[in-house]
Amino acid sequence: MKGFDQKWKDFPDFILGITKEIWEHRNIASLDHYYSKNIPVRSPGSLVIGNKDVIGATMATLAEFPDRKLFGEDVIWSGNPEIGMLSSHRIYTTATHLGDGVYGNATGKQLKYRVIADCHAKNNQIDDEWLVRDQGAIVLQLGLKPEDYARRVIEREGGSENCIMPFSPRMDVTGPYTGKGNDNKWGEKYANILQKMMESNFSIVPKAYDRACQLEYPNGKSEINHNAVDDFWMSLRSSFPSAKFSIDHQIGREDPLMPPRAAIRFSLYGKHDGWGRFGKPTGATVYVMGSAHAEFGPWGLRREFVVFDETAIWKQIILKTG
Repeated sequence: MKGFDQKWKDFPDFILGITKEIWEHRNIASLDHYYSKNIPVRSPGSLVIGNKDVIGATMATLAEFPDRKLFGEDVIWSGNPEIGMLSSHRIYTTATHLGDGVYGNATGKQLKYRVIADCHAKNNQIDDEWLVRDQGAIVLQLGLKPEDYARRVIEREGGSENCIMPFSPRMDVTGPYTGKGNDNKWGEKYANILQKMMESNFSIVPKAYDRACQLEYPNGKSEINHNAVDDFWMSLRSSFPSAKFSIDHQIGREDPLMPPRAAIRFSLYGKHDGWGRFGKPTGATVYVMGSAHAEFGPWGLRREFVVFDETAIWKQIILKTG
């Protein structure tokens, strides 16, 4: 861990440790130290530049969810301290909606949802980030449909002419990290599975997935077996049949006491020109930013975790349709 504080025993310890320090120990000011001054943070809903905005957003979230806990389920990573390291950190969050904020007046409802954050770190500091939160799960637990919440957000932000635009490659900036991960065979294996499905070859599912596969999908859905795999990926792809599917980053790892696993950041970019998860085709140009983790066992892909922000997708569709 050259260049990192000696209190961190390894890279996952650094990622898990600073997350707990910032959110649960309330040391929000440490973001001045752990996040670079001009860090780009990309999420489906926006692009933010600079740690000052990150600090502001963190305080706003804690004001609305003061008991928020972030449980690090896994850190899948690549790189080395000399050139920098990229972590894909899967977080299971619990929180109670106790304060007024971006989700409306406090409801007292308890929430559970996942986040996957891809962070580039070097010299004890994160300087590039891709953050994907299961926003659909949050709003559904608050009693709203993702599309209705997207409409509320557009109205709250001043209408279609003034609202914050969801992230798309057109607004992206080049940050310090330009790598693509590693060439480990498990990352390659998972990338190949996703590529086959996005090429409409769903016959790969019973060949690649364990029959008893455990699946955690957007909007907080927990599923099991091949039918659920087929239904999820088919309904996503059929909504955007002509969109370009891209694997933007991939990591594979084998670690002691852990199953072989992979982390993929993917995107779909193109027209909403098909029936599927997002209803009647509208012709809206949509960018889907997704993150996925997979664990493999003796009978194939055993556990899969996929996160995207359904509200950001609906926001793009609604901005087209009015």
